[in-house]
Amino acid sequence: MDAKLIQPQSYNAPPANVDLDEDIKRNYAEAASIEQLSPKGAAALLRLCVQQLCKQLGESGKNINADIAELVKKGLPVEIQQALDVVRVVGNNAVHPGEIILEDQPDTVAALFTLLNAIADRMITQPKKIAALYAALPESVVAAIDKRDRPKA
Repeated sequence: MDAKLIQPQSYNAPPANVDLDEDIKRNYAEAASIEQLSPKGAAALLRLCVQQLCKQLGESGKNINADIAELVKKGLPVEIQQALDVVRVVGNNAVHPGEIILEDQPDTVAALFTLLNAIADRMITQPKKIAALYAALPESVVAAIDKRDRPKA
């Protein structure tokens, strides 16, 4: 019997945002596990995560470009649209010959993990926290706010 010492894999990617759907977290973890060995594969998986995230945000999840366009129509902040498009374009170019050569730009893939988490934080985590705090306000205060914000007749 040959004995081999197996090194545990270490990941450079930050942990996935806890508010992402489980399927997104699984793909994110897989991307993190191959980031060093296959930057192209990691970028492609992160592009898939963005497509799944668009679905989590209420879009169809069938056409990532169309989903982002719909989110923009609904008031998506420009910086989030740009972050989505960065991950989309880099992920596309990872599997289709393009101008981005990931082997020469290892920091690019690392940045995609950060972008994905930033998108989830802005679009899911922050609204969730704010909604919970708002829901904890006394009913009389919420009623006064509603009265203040109701259109004047």
